Amino acid sequence: MAKKPHAQPCGQIRIIAGQWRGRKLPVPDSPGLRPTTDRVRETLFNWLAPILHDTQCLDAFAGSGALGFEAVSRYAARATLLEADRQVAAGLRKNAALLNASQIEVIHTDTLRFLAQRGTPYQVVFLDPPFRKGLLNDTLTLLEQNGWLAADAWIYIECEADGPALPIPTSWALQREKVAGQVAYRLYRRQATEQHEEDNHVD
Repeated sequence: MAKKPHAQPCGQIRIIAGQWRGRKLPVPDSPGLRPTTDRVRETLFNWLAPILHDTQCLDAFAGSGALGFEAVSRYAARATLLEADRQVAAGLRKNAALLNASQIEVIHTDTLRFLAQRGTPYQVVFLDPPFRKGLLNDTLTLLEQNGWLAADAWIYIECEADGPALPIPTSWALQREKVAGQVAYRLYRRQATEQHEEDNHVD
């Protein structure tokens, strides 16, 4: 996320469903900040509805925080939001405080540097990086190599519809895929046992 010395609120996101349904949160004016649209977010969380409750979530490129906040609103146990822009991260913390959301942790960090450490496994991971920055390739590798993914984790990727093919790990199975304008979004599931996959398939 590009840095800007004094990011000011310029818009808002609306939480679609759950305990904070209808709440509107300010979004800072920062270059490259591109909140996931309501339409895409609603589709994604419909996909995740059968498995989201009580999960540990990682929003690796938080930006507006739309994905992490929506997940916790829909009763994910916890969400960790990574954000490289100091002012944007401060805005996310303010929004979490506004909601009294102790389940949301905001970390001001470079995502790739953070993921280069050994990690704690997450059950749901959101990957919606700034477009045209080439961040996804290394992100996918680091998630797999450093223990950030539960054995049967769900991974959401939002990227340019016309972007290059991604090096998706062989253990990830594509569950859902859609395109909305210039945006492609996909949901993968990391492979566990055959029976476990059968029990938890997203319809």
